[in-house]
Amino acid sequence: MLGGMTAVTLNQFIPLPLAILAAVVITTVVGAIIEIVFIRWLHKPSVLRMVIITIGISILIRETALHIWGESVKALPYFTGSSVSSINLGGVYISSQILWVVGIGALVVAALGAFFNLTMLGRQMRACSANRDAARLCGIDAGNMVTLSFMVSAAIGALGGCIICPITYVQYDSGTPLAIKGFTVAILGGLGNSTAAVGAGMILGILESFSIWVLPTAYKEAISIAILLAILFLKPAGIFGSAEAARLKEF
Repeated sequence: MLGGMTAVTLNQFIPLPLAILAAVVITTVVGAIIEIVFIRWLHKPSVLRMVIITIGISILIRETALHIWGESVKALPYFTGSSVSSINLGGVYISSQILWVVGIGALVVAALGAFFNLTMLGRQMRACSANRDAARLCGIDAGNMVTLSFMVSAAIGALGGCIICPITYVQYDSGTPLAIKGFTVAILGGLGNSTAAVGAGMILGILESFSIWVLPTAYKEAISIAILLAILFLKPAGIFGSAEAARLKEF
């Protein structure tokens, strides 16, 4: 939400690509500030405590956005084409913006995979995630790694908000249902497995699309909640996750 709303505002003064880039940078800085102000002072917080704190922060951001931008619905222009144009792919007509979403999403996943597996900084972040105390003993600044993780998450969230903004539109409270879907996908794919999250997201999207055949459209948003509860009860580690990751209790 924050990335999309910021990009919409900036797009009134600068070209769309620069507006998106600036929105991502601004949201990344906000993510760093949130970690430094609200999270860093906590000593080994439990997962539940972290969830409660971040929910409170999201409410604060939502109410701030309401005062800044109001209740009106906003949208960015389509990157290419328009809302009524489409591309024929094998007899299936798809909006050009959908292709932008899929393409940019694939690039982000590939970039994350390369970052975490091929760069020293990414490996340090993985080490802190696996065992924070052991990472400190190896000379890794765990505090900075946590800040960096918040910045990366905020940047990806802002970019995602910008690329779907032309399709779904954006307003001050539009981040809540997307956050629920994102949390569901993370649990479904297994915590810490970004590649599996892509497959889990596709599964969730397919189930939501097919649900309107048997349920009223109003119940579409409830599918992610039902899947989340089912996974938490039946397989907390997620479909592609490990039991070790599911037992992780420390941040």
